[in-house]
Amino acid sequence: MIQLARQDQDIEHCFAVMRQLRPHLQADAFVTTVRAQMAEGYQLAYLRDGDAIACVAGFRLQRTLIAGKSLYIDDLATDETIRSRGHGAAMMAWLRQLAMAEGCGEIHLDSGVQRHRAHRFYLNRNMDIVAHHFSELLKHD
Repeated sequence: MIQLARQDQDIEHCFAVMRQLRPHLQADAFVTTVRAQMAEGYQLAYLRDGDAIACVAGFRLQRTLIAGKSLYIDDLATDETIRSRGHGAAMMAWLRQLAMAEGCGEIHLDSGVQRHRAHRFYLNRNMDIVAHHFSELLKHD
């Protein structure tokens, strides 16, 4: 069953799987960082396989001029030791159902160009590659 991480302990339990996707994260700052994002609309969902977290998804509901109301997936990771068991597909189906229930017209996510397995996964779920994402690192004095 997929649940939203609402308690600090739930957020902490998601760290190990999230770190597989975001290796720069530090355990001691994870809850604080997620809580700061939650204050801006971020939500963290997780799927358990027995006692272990199998899959996590960080997402937000947003409204933009180009897409109207949509669900944006910031983070989606399945524990690398138990991939290809349907956990990611279950999470995507749950996110799609949530987006529909919330009146969203679209689901969006960005994926690094090197993540070929992830791209196959998204394409197999009827997602299309529709844009290039550009970014600029800002240097602060």
